[in-house]
Amino acid sequence: MAQFQNGATALVHVGFGHFLATDKILALANMSKGTAPIQRLVRDAKKRGNIVDMTTGRKTKTAVITQSGHIVLLAITPEAVAGRVGGRTTRESLTDGE
Repeated sequence: MAQFQNGATALVHVGFGHFLATDKILALANMSKGTAPIQRLVRDAKKRGNIVDMTTGRKTKTAVITQSGHIVLLAITPEAVAGRVGGRTTRESLTDGE
């Protein structure tokens, strides 16, 4: 699902008018649980200037780690992002046990 036949990169809507390129996503980390290693990654990325905040002032729920080393902060859950990347709705993802 990373690219279309014409070479265009597939984008996924991550809320509030923001989109991410699906072929650049390495990992989705849950920020709601308050895990220290992920919080350290985010703090270090802020110091390096490698953070992209797409929360529009809302609580950060997901940290997306990209191929370029940037960390993108989102206000939607990792399950919702994974469902959108996979082409399914959040409800379908949750009922499948993901």
